[in-house]
Amino acid sequence: MARDGTIDLIIRGGKIVSPSSTIEGDVAISGETIAAVTAPGMLATIANEIDAMGRHILPGAIDSHVHFREPGYEYKENWETGTAAAACGGTTTVFEMPNTNPPTGTLEALRLKQERAAAQAHVDYGIYGLLDEDNIDILEDLIAAGVSGFKCFMGNTFGNLPAPSDGAMLEGFEILARHGYRCTVHAENPSIMARRQERMERAGRTDPLAHLAARPEVCAVEAVGRAVAFAEWTGARLHIAHKSSKDALYILKDAKARGVDVTVETCPHYLLMTTEDMKIKGGLLRVNPPIREPGHGEALWAALHDGTIDMIATDHAPHQRDEKSAENIWQCDCGFPGVETQMPVMLTQVNEGRLTINQYVQWSAHAPAHAWGCYPNKGVIQAGSDADIVIADLSRGRVIDNAHLHSKSKITAWHGFKTTASVDWTVVRGRVVVREGELVGEQGWGKPVKQQMPPPKPNNVDKTMQAIIEPPRF
Repeated sequence: MARDGTIDLIIRGGKIVSPSSTIEGDVAISGETIAAVTAPGMLATIANEIDAMGRHILPGAIDSHVHFREPGYEYKENWETGTAAAACGGTTTVFEMPNTNPPTGTLEALRLKQERAAAQAHVDYGIYGLLDEDNIDILEDLIAAGVSGFKCFMGNTFGNLPAPSDGAMLEGFEILARHGYRCTVHAENPSIMARRQERMERAGRTDPLAHLAARPEVCAVEAVGRAVAFAEWTGARLHIAHKSSKDALYILKDAKARGVDVTVETCPHYLLMTTEDMKIKGGLLRVNPPIREPGHGEALWAALHDGTIDMIATDHAPHQRDEKSAENIWQCDCGFPGVETQMPVMLTQVNEGRLTINQYVQWSAHAPAHAWGCYPNKGVIQAGSDADIVIADLSRGRVIDNAHLHSKSKITAWHGFKTTASVDWTVVRGRVVVREGELVGEQGWGKPVKQQMPPPKPNNVDKTMQAIIEPPRF
């Protein structure tokens, strides 16, 4: 609230969306928070108003998976361009991954990234710490210094960070379980992938589908099962990143039924693209895990609808054009930008009947807010919450064009895709950062997200590394 209790901004006449309802109303904002949500016409007129008539008023999206590349790879992306893309795409909070240079696995690297983000960010943010083989002893220091969660790369990805041993991963989970922190895992088996890629390269396979062949679904089945086993044993909170295939969904469904605190994300490209697209677009679509054959997308949609998958993320992973255009698939960097296109693409699916607008809000804002301990400050439009709001028009779209992206990476998998919805306004903690599609926000407005995870529930504490290295008392 503003100190004097005044109303600073009113959004009038739109359809306000929650996971359970869509109502016409007005939203009053005081300072950085929502002061009131009312029936239309109840609020007195003020000078600063936005006419949302005929449009939808949504909680800003929360993207649990972005790579902004800074420090170390700023030529691909930095915090200013990445968060500008987020704002223009209706995302008001991002959680940024640790595979930068240096990786965010030390206090010095974390402080460097915090400084860069604070100076540049247009939207609010969390920063992941790295869980790897050699930093188990400082995980608690990283927690105290402000990380929002941790990332464990079970499979190789950009930056070539080695996967930790099972022993280190289990010990890390034991520590995180004591603190209630969630750990995101890239769940693929690195040994299988490395062996298959090496054999294919020796055999001369450099075609786009060789990337898929190197990473069969069993890589995820094994790694997801291992991560769930470690989380269930320790009581650590687990998040499965970028679920791409149908084959391990049964493991996650069963784990949730047993009460394991595991959340799952998928991405628009896994829902809507297949190997048929990769045959056309080639190395542009090289991403980890890979886009798969027809049939997986339908299973992922079903898993969203039945709650096995909790949320939409993007795995925003920008690269320069020449890094994505080699004829040899192994020479193409993995990933592509996605944070700016997610909301228009998914709202187009709302128009096509694949999901409701209420489900979209659940999957893009409400669920991630709960998973990362920032509800009810984020993920909902209600009095007292942060004024993170998007005004979207579901009757007017555009053709996505590389040249119009705010990311430094001007090469998106969605180039040429015709949307039927647009992001018109984005408000971050009460301040307009995008006005009628144009970025107007200032660098440095974004702040670290405030989180409050539920109380921890560690398991098997008598068998942890901490417990066993102390001599027993008889």
